[in-house]
Amino acid sequence: MGLWIVIGVIVLVVLAYIGMYNSLVSLRNQVKNAWSQIDVQLKRRHDLIPNLIETVKGYVKHERDTLENITKARTNAMQASGAAAAGKAEGELSGAISKLMLVVENYPELKANQNFLALQEELSSTENKVGFSRQFYNDAVLRFNTKVETFPSNIVANMFGFKQAEFFEIQVATEREAPKVQF
Repeated sequence: MGLWIVIGVIVLVVLAYIGMYNSLVSLRNQVKNAWSQIDVQLKRRHDLIPNLIETVKGYVKHERDTLENITKARTNAMQASGAAAAGKAEGELSGAISKLMLVVENYPELKANQNFLALQEELSSTENKVGFSRQFYNDAVLRFNTKVETFPSNIVANMFGFKQAEFFEIQVATEREAPKVQF
C-alpha cells in the first residue's frame, strides 16, 4: 500500500514538471510569434521609407542631411538584432522620420502631393501597427518572464535553460519627455 502511494506521488510530480515544461515552451513560442509580428511591421515600415525619400527628394533639395540621416537610421534598424538593439535603432529611425515631417512643413507643394500624402498615410498606419505589435510582444514577454521567475516553474526553467526574453522598448528621448505647454 505504501509503495503505491510513493509511486502515485512520483507520477504526480513528474506530470507537474511535464506540465510546467510544456507551459514554458508554449509561452516561449508565443514570444517568438509576437516578435515575428513586429518584424513584419518593421519590414513594411523599412520598405516604405525609400519611396518616401524619393518622393520628398525632388522638393527638398536643401535638406540632404535629413534624407541621409533617415537612410542611415533605416540601415541600422534593418541590421539590428534582438529586441533591445531593435528598439534602440527603431527609436533613432522614428526620430529621423519625425525630423523629416517637420521639414516637410516648409514645403506646401510637397504637402499637397498625392504620392506623398498616400505614403504619409501608409507610414502612419504602419506606425500604429508597430505600436500594437509591440504591445502584444511585450505582453507575451511579460507572461513568459513571469513563468520563468515564479515558483515552482522557475525550477523547471532553470533545469532546461529557459532564459528571460527582452522587452521591445523604443528609446527616443522625445517619447520620454513631457510636452511643454506655453501660453
